Amino acid sequence: MDVITEQFQTLWQEASGIWLAGGWSMVAIAAIAMVMFSLGMHVQIRLRDKGFLSVSERTWRSWIDHPERRKGPVGKLIAFVSGSNSLKYTRLFFEELRTTEIAPFERDLRVMKICVGAAPLLGLLGTVTGMLATFAALATGSGGEKTMGMVAEGISEALITTETGLVIALPGLFFQYHLQRKHEQYKVFLAHLETVLTQKLYRRLCRQTTAA
Repeated sequence: MDVITEQFQTLWQEASGIWLAGGWSMVAIAAIAMVMFSLGMHVQIRLRDKGFLSVSERTWRSWIDHPERRKGPVGKLIAFVSGSNSLKYTRLFFEELRTTEIAPFERDLRVMKICVGAAPLLGLLGTVTGMLATFAALATGSGGEKTMGMVAEGISEALITTETGLVIALPGLFFQYHLQRKHEQYKVFLAHLETVLTQKLYRRLCRQTTAA
């Protein structure tokens, strides 16, 4: 246990040293990373809780005609959208569902996309400030060890911020793409559910009209 703790402390000290060497832009990159990945985890959990991938089409189709079999998030969803015997109100239910369910996902995914693009740009900004510090050291220094140290610090800042921006952006890009695909699957599921439910309701209304 002591060995693990010592290794963790050593790793933390090395990471802290690298992080501080990156300059002030590392703070902005860290903030973007926290926003991006926290939003991503939030979207991931919410999409998983919808349960639409864990219920087969055959099962949820049967739940439309057999309310007593409904269960889970998909069952509650079907109970909400099938609570009317009017095509107009059914359409309104699905419009409300898209407003309350789809819009928040799209908003969070847009913010993630912005963060993915902003991370390497902040890394590039840190590169520019690091190179400026390097040139300033060369211009004002006397060429001794102090000047060489200032030059090394400027180059380190330039390289570290660029690398950190890319390290943050690349996994964020793949994460955002993965969540976007899941989001599209959920939208397809809702559209398919609306089509099936509307068709069933239309046939039922036609039978009632014919019987009358």
